[in-house]
Amino acid sequence: MPDHVGAFLLASRCFAALEANITRVSYNKAVDTHTLFIEAEGSEQSLLEAEWALREIGYLTASPARSTVLLLEFYLRDVPGTVTAVLELIQAYRFNISYISSQADGSGFQRFKMGLLVEDKDSVSVFLREASKLCAVKVIDYDKLERTFDNSIFYISFANELAARMELSEEARGELVIQSNLVMQLLDEHGGSPHKTFDFIAKFGEALARYRGDYFAPRISRHDLAPGVTLTLLEPPCGSNTAILRWQDRYLFIDTGYACYREEMLDYLRALIPDFDACEKEALITHADVDHCGLLDLFPVTHLTQKSFDSLLAERTVQGGFRERNPLHAPYARICKLLTHYHSPDPERLKVLGGTSAPLTELLERIGDFSFGPMVFEVWEGAGGHLPGELILADRVHRVAFTGDVYVNLKELTREQAAYNRYAPYLMTSVDTDPHLAAREREALMALLGSGEWTVFGGHGPAKLFQL
Repeated sequence: MPDHVGAFLLASRCFAALEANITRVSYNKAVDTHTLFIEAEGSEQSLLEAEWALREIGYLTASPARSTVLLLEFYLRDVPGTVTAVLELIQAYRFNISYISSQADGSGFQRFKMGLLVEDKDSVSVFLREASKLCAVKVIDYDKLERTFDNSIFYISFANELAARMELSEEARGELVIQSNLVMQLLDEHGGSPHKTFDFIAKFGEALARYRGDYFAPRISRHDLAPGVTLTLLEPPCGSNTAILRWQDRYLFIDTGYACYREEMLDYLRALIPDFDACEKEALITHADVDHCGLLDLFPVTHLTQKSFDSLLAERTVQGGFRERNPLHAPYARICKLLTHYHSPDPERLKVLGGTSAPLTELLERIGDFSFGPMVFEVWEGAGGHLPGELILADRVHRVAFTGDVYVNLKELTREQAAYNRYAPYLMTSVDTDPHLAAREREALMALLGSGEWTVFGGHGPAKLFQL
């Protein structure tokens, strides 16, 4: 919207006239001068008419994602009128100036910085050739999150950069803008810095992109769990571990990581298991978070608790899964889905191994057993401190436990994993649905395992040997 008195009033009248109720508003001039976020409820017809009315008054642009800000430095002689020729050239190309900064330093020249709002990227190279005939010109690669050279189209530039890295569609790009703003608004109300919020979202996206292709190098360890049962643990730089249990010609995969690493994971899995595509395999998820469920379509069957089933099924509805029902966690969860190209699994491939949809009355509740070869795991469901539906597998004979994110070996993460794991706790305020409850569950877990030596595999980080 335009930056003038009464701009929001004019927009609100569009909704009021059509009896559409505004349920959320977000505007921060320090972040973006012209972008106002409005969420409204009303009939489908009233919302369509509101959109039309806003477009009529110029408040909605047809394709804002094609715009970008170009920051240039013109090296001008420090004499009267030298900048005029540059301004005339900018005018000829119909670029809008969004930022200007220059100061004489006595050297006889000025480094004149200008931010240009560019919609036709094809004209930039021609413009630069023409400008270089007038003076030396340099394109500055700058971090808009640390130094705000321009805030007139911050959200557009921010989304474009992330979308380009993660190959997002234009529809996903628009949703990324909305969810990023919602994270900023929520954290701002809790005293968080808007620029730190966008910085962390950007770094989260950059981390996901950085470790694709040849740079996807999980830490791999191998373990003997029981007679005839081996485990290969893959710990990627971003996302959950994947534990691969083998007994004879059968394989069980516990958690699967992010969907955006599909091709990278397949390369590793086919190298580790030459007949991976045809072998007998099943998956089991410790809970229904995006980073644990990204590749479930690779498996004919995925075992899970009833609550995890409920959460994955609800992802197909407007209400969303359990993470998306938590106002503090929902925007980050949706950003994860967008950036990792996540798709909800086919319900026909999900097999409930125990539990109910009702809340638990105990911190940990036994909901059944699960066998794999000679190993028999007690299946315990947690009360939902991290996420409702979370489970723990404990084989008392072989002293092996899988804990998902009820227990995570944070102290022995790789440097890359530790850096990645900084972002979610800030952007969600906590990775746990109920941090106090999660802490009590971890204490209950140790009591559950009892005395003796246990090898514990968490959802992130290497195996941990406990002497209890």
